[in-house]
Amino acid sequence: MKKILILNTGGTFNKVYNPITGNLDIEPTGRAIKSIAKAVLTEFKIKNIIGKDSLYMTDEDREIIVQSIKETKIEHIIIVHGTDTMHKTAQYIAKKEKNKKIILTGAMVPYSVNPIESAFNLGAAFGYLQNIQKGGVYISMNGIIKDYKRVVKNKEKGYFEKSK
Repeated sequence: MKKILILNTGGTFNKVYNPITGNLDIEPTGRAIKSIAKAVLTEFKIKNIIGKDSLYMTDEDREIIVQSIKETKIEHIIIVHGTDTMHKTAQYIAKKEKNKKIILTGAMVPYSVNPIESAFNLGAAFGYLQNIQKGGVYISMNGIIKDYKRVVKNKEKGYFEKSK
């Protein structure tokens, strides 16, 4: 089994209900990821960075992600990311890192509301990372795991699909 680094950047995946404000806020410690990952039979490390909704993600934030990738010796990386700008971050990373095997994943519905999609997407990313032979940046969403250029979020239908 390969060692995997999970970079947690926030996103809907990590949102929880705030009873004081009535909002869904990002839970920054990766509680949802830890809950799912403990069932996986591989060695992993979680690093919590940024903690934002991806709509507010900047290139400065993306550079923090790239630096976290470059600083680790771990070659297999999952990035838990919000779905709205996942493609922008994937593109940014791909320009700066060619050798490591990187998969971005997330969820359209928070783990705290319904854990099925989050668990499925993260589990699929874990499995796919075990078999990637070539470095690159991939997206794992809704049962599709492809090079980031071949996956797109269909905002009208509310899920990811192969790009045309």
